[in-house]
Amino acid sequence: MSEQGDFKTQSTTKGFAILTAAGFMVKFLSLLYVPFLGKILGENGIGVYASAYNIFTYVYILTNAGIPVAISKMVSELIALGNYKDAIRTFKVARFLLLILGMVMSILMLIFVTPIANATESSTSKLAIMALAPTILLTSVLSAYRGYFQGRGNMTPTAVSQVLEQIANTIFSLVFAACFIKYGVAQGAAGGTIGTSVGALVAVIYMIHYYEKNKVFRVPKGYNQLSIKRFTTKRIIKKLLNVAIPMTICLGIQQSGLFIDLWLVKSRMISFGMTKVQADVLWGVLFKYTTLINVPIAIISSLAITILPSISSLMALKDKKAVRNKINYAFRLCFLVAVPCAFGLAVLAGPVVYLIQYGSGVGRLLIYGSVVIILMAVVSIQTSILQGIGKVYLVTVYAFFGIIGKIITNYIFVAIPSINILGAIMGNAVSFAILLMLNYFTINKVLKIKIKLPSLAIKPVIASVVMAIVAKIIYSNFNLLLSFVSNEYIASAIAVLISMCFAIVSYFLILVLIGGLTKEDLEIFPRKIIKLIPKSILSRIK
Repeated sequence: MSEQGDFKTQSTTKGFAILTAAGFMVKFLSLLYVPFLGKILGENGIGVYASAYNIFTYVYILTNAGIPVAISKMVSELIALGNYKDAIRTFKVARFLLLILGMVMSILMLIFVTPIANATESSTSKLAIMALAPTILLTSVLSAYRGYFQGRGNMTPTAVSQVLEQIANTIFSLVFAACFIKYGVAQGAAGGTIGTSVGALVAVIYMIHYYEKNKVFRVPKGYNQLSIKRFTTKRIIKKLLNVAIPMTICLGIQQSGLFIDLWLVKSRMISFGMTKVQADVLWGVLFKYTTLINVPIAIISSLAITILPSISSLMALKDKKAVRNKINYAFRLCFLVAVPCAFGLAVLAGPVVYLIQYGSGVGRLLIYGSVVIILMAVVSIQTSILQGIGKVYLVTVYAFFGIIGKIITNYIFVAIPSINILGAIMGNAVSFAILLMLNYFTINKVLKIKIKLPSLAIKPVIASVVMAIVAKIIYSNFNLLLSFVSNEYIASAIAVLISMCFAIVSYFLILVLIGGLTKEDLEIFPRKIIKLIPKSILSRIK
């Protein structure tokens, strides 16, 4: 065996904690650099940049949605069955397939840049789309390594690579945007996208280095004496494609909302009298809102990533009881994170947007659109569960129904002048609500269990309501007091930070009092933080 290793896996909770920390850092950096990018490019420039980025994101999903998930699923299953050699070979075969696919998609993105840009009312974004094309090739290789280590239950390399990628992305995006903006808005937006390619390159180099350093490992004692059924390369490719193709179609349909928003939302706004520049500006507002809600969504995505290989391996071992426990635990963690984030952002929408200088228009979207955080979070976990139990085709069909709901909602509401861009958020909410209900009935039916989502959400909701009231009162009072001794921005910034601290503490305390936390949940927190919690409070957590 040319490659050996110790297949020690991290627990779901530990893996979730690692990816959560990394995801939070990544989204926090992206949150902070958008205002600086806005200062360089202007409101119109941000809209042009956002249009190009949406197109890139969709091509990225089509390239990387299926095979990396298939790698993670297959590697975890093969390791659970003791078939380590085929786990490694699966990764190598999939890496080659992704390399070819990445090259093809990058070339197609360059060839069809003009018709794509024109079809989505984004002709000014052509240069930016072209600048993003090489990133598709780099990310396809990167996602192969991430899928492999996630399948092994090791989330650390994925987490580190994400942070390195975002740091490089932030620095180089701002530098190149500043260099190219003097040639025009389109050129400046293209410069702002170069950092994405540089970030992906840095992450790829790190992942290759990590793999080469850790590819030699020890297998369990007595492994060579086991009788294990081996797979041919043809069988491995077939199994990979059986997962990857429906998954790609599923996410392709689900995320086609990116294109639908870009084309339908812009065209509907223009239809009631807006100019293309005004539509681009409002599209920039929607982009900022999306960037903001992606911070809590990144935490839930981390849980979805860690839960897939875990459920896949348990299904391979036919341990249905453990699968049910894992699913309930995943939903409970999902609500513990998503619900307070939604309540907190809704109640402090204005001050938060003012703090990061995103503009008042984003605050309006955040007040009404924070509920989308909960819907997206639940659907993200449901999708991973359905993938883990082998119901990939059903996820694809459901995605189609969700997108139909989105199209109808967008078409009706975006063209109403008083609603305009808010209609896009309403479309997202309708789409995810449809998916949530369909996924919910399927999971209950297939696993023959009754997952009561409302009962799992009730304690986080109670704690979040109290938290929101506390946050609002603390912010209002501190902002009023500080306004006498400092300027408006500093007073509001300090008041926001203080209210957030009080909100976190009050949420935690209420959860403890109503029995909404378990000792298993505490594993998410670093030990240094747990040591700060009084023993009288810890003793109440069972």
